[in-house]
Amino acid sequence: MGINLWVMVITLPVGLLLGWIVRWLYARYQLSSSEQKAERVKQEAVKEAETKRKEMLLEAKDQLLRDRNNQERDLRERRAELQKFEKRLQQKEDNLEKKLQGVEQQVQAFDTREQELTKRTTELSAKEAFMQTEVERISGLTAEEAKRIIVQKMENDAKHDAQVIMNKIEQDAVTNAERRARDILVTTLQRVATEVTSEVTVTSVSLPNEEMKGRIIGREGRNIRTLETLTGVDVIIDDTPEAVVISCFDPIRKTIAKASLERLIQDGRIHPARIEEVVNKVAKEINQTIYEEGERVCFDLGIHNLSQELVKALGRLHFRTSYGQNVLAHSKEVAILAGMLAAEIGLDRDLARRSALLHDIGKGMESEGDENHAELGAELAKKMGEEAKVVNGIAAHHNDVEPSCPESVLVQIADAISASRPGARRETLDNYIKRLEGLENIATSFPGVDKCYAIQAGREVRIIVNNETVNDVQARELAKDIAKKIESDLHYPGRIKITIIRETRVVEYAR
Repeated sequence: MGINLWVMVITLPVGLLLGWIVRWLYARYQLSSSEQKAERVKQEAVKEAETKRKEMLLEAKDQLLRDRNNQERDLRERRAELQKFEKRLQQKEDNLEKKLQGVEQQVQAFDTREQELTKRTTELSAKEAFMQTEVERISGLTAEEAKRIIVQKMENDAKHDAQVIMNKIEQDAVTNAERRARDILVTTLQRVATEVTSEVTVTSVSLPNEEMKGRIIGREGRNIRTLETLTGVDVIIDDTPEAVVISCFDPIRKTIAKASLERLIQDGRIHPARIEEVVNKVAKEINQTIYEEGERVCFDLGIHNLSQELVKALGRLHFRTSYGQNVLAHSKEVAILAGMLAAEIGLDRDLARRSALLHDIGKGMESEGDENHAELGAELAKKMGEEAKVVNGIAAHHNDVEPSCPESVLVQIADAISASRPGARRETLDNYIKRLEGLENIATSFPGVDKCYAIQAGREVRIIVNNETVNDVQARELAKDIAKKIESDLHYPGRIKITIIRETRVVEYAR
């Protein structure tokens, strides 16, 4: 056992020493192998870099050679172009020299001819002086005296011939004037065929069923009262089956009320807020229609450069009548007649048509004064920049002022022709409308009145006052004052009911 222990003690260090020697030798071998491998990689990298450098040098030399060839080719092309340009310049210089030589030859020829003409002029002047001297010697008159005698004789002959022609023209004019004027009027009237429109003051709206009448009236009549207040019409609901009658002398209000009621019936929602919304929307559409009607008439007549205010005023005439005659149709007819008459007698056709179209434009305007429609129309036309002859044609078409040009007289003639056709006018309807307008003008002349509507054929005046400036007591006094004013200023059958409406409206939104 002791021997084994010593063997183990001796062999253990020897084994460790041998293991360390083996590991050291293996590490040395591995290091030598890595260094050799690194050396090979380095040599390969150097060779590859050298190869790439040589390739890049070759490519650079090739590119340089190509660029040099391109530059040499461009230089050759430019030299060729410069040579061509030099040849053209040389040719132009040769041509200019040839032309210059030709011009010099022409100048010399002109100088020669000028000398010849000067010489001939001198000879002719000498001959003329000699002949004038001989004529004066033979006739015994100087040149000025002979010229004066000749001019006087020619003047006397011309006056005589002109007087003969004037006498002949006057005789022909007297003979043919009446026949020619009759032919012009007949021809003009034959070329005009305008329909006569007779407007009425009532219109009806069809209902889908009888139940709709109750919905139109509303609880305690609030719906129908709201509609009448907003539009200024009289809504009549009677025993007529499935129909409602709208009455108003103002056709614009009547059209707004009818369109609004038809939309409300179709929509089915009928209450005060919805009625106000629909009426406002329809009123905007009617205003657009008014402008479009004015534009359409101007386009049909070929009249341009009218201001927007004049176009709107013309469009309002589409909804108005005068003596039962549609005012816009009447104005268009008068413009056509005036243009034809101007063309026949050689006057300014465009000026005549423009004045005639605008002659009744004042009928579509509202005024609180005593001015008639001719004065209102002339003021508006002058304000909108129309020329003085057009303004005079408007103001003079009823002889309120004197016509300042022949075209203004043509407007009077055309207006009389249009109004004098059979069935063109109805006096009673115009007087009726004027009476209703008079009622509204009287009411709106009082302070505190916001809106006024004459309804029920003029038997009632419905007045909306400003609740902030007129209280309940003042509203009663206002009704009495308006009634007295109507009694003193108007003539009417029966009696007229004055209704004052004063309401407070507060609007708030819940968000």
